Amino acid sequence: MPALDEALEGFRYYLKVERNRSDNTVESYGRDLRRFAEWAKGRGLPDTDAFTREHLSDYLVYLDAEGLGLRSIARSRTTLRMFFKYLLKEHLIAGDPSALLRAPKFPAPLPVVFSEGQVEALLEAPALGDPLGLRDRAMLEVLYASGLRVSELVGLPLSAVDAETGILRIRGKGDKERLVPIGEQALAWIVRYLREARPLADPQGRQPHVFLNRRGRKMTRQNFWMRLEAYGRRAGIRGKVSPHVLRHSFATHLLEHGVDLRSLQAMLGHADIGTTQIYTHVTRTRLLAMHERFHPRNTRKPRA
Repeated sequence: MPALDEALEGFRYYLKVERNRSDNTVESYGRDLRRFAEWAKGRGLPDTDAFTREHLSDYLVYLDAEGLGLRSIARSRTTLRMFFKYLLKEHLIAGDPSALLRAPKFPAPLPVVFSEGQVEALLEAPALGDPLGLRDRAMLEVLYASGLRVSELVGLPLSAVDAETGILRIRGKGDKERLVPIGEQALAWIVRYLREARPLADPQGRQPHVFLNRRGRKMTRQNFWMRLEAYGRRAGIRGKVSPHVLRHSFATHLLEHGVDLRSLQAMLGHADIGTTQIYTHVTRTRLLAMHERFHPRNTRKPRA
């Protein structure tokens, strides 16, 4: 079996000539494999047939201990898999030790969240002189007050609204029912919309859904999404504007104002509280950012 250095040279030739990879790609793979070769030689593993899956797993752990980022570790794993597949293809090893090598897990990205000021600007964006604007204001108020999914919002039936208690009876994922409070303001906007604007779209009162389009039919997700993006631009919000960002904002703002995680889980309709816990990371990150920005020991320069 060839020594590791010899195998690496063969792999570089294979990438460049047979696979016609760019110089940058070949250099990137070469850099990963030179690091691997140094690690292997330090552990007395100079030959290509000496490696097991456990060795390769130990190497990825070593990269993590050295402070390499998760994406760099994932790229190193990809490089190793290509290298050992090449060795197997060339009959330089009897089996591929990288075949079952697990990829590192990336942390879930934190949700995008509006500030409370951005939410206020978004809520005030619809023109209330227009029946559709009044409908949209009611939809935005309900979405932010309840954290509904957009499908739950556009599909909200009239029978789900309890105007006496301010409670929505929502049938969500898995056909599971939950009760969600919406508060006085959102309820007041629903009542105003039902009284002033909705009868214009459904004068006979035949449609079962709360929110209707100009033709008197149920709103679609796509229609609401497009109108929400337009309101975001009108409110001066840069970046992503979507119904789910309002749902994220609802959850984050409630946590910041003291709601407990179990209550939030029930309102959002999460089957697993682990899904809800992502918002604790969001609030922690936001609090750290606020501390960094506003605490006097962070914003003032140290005295000489």
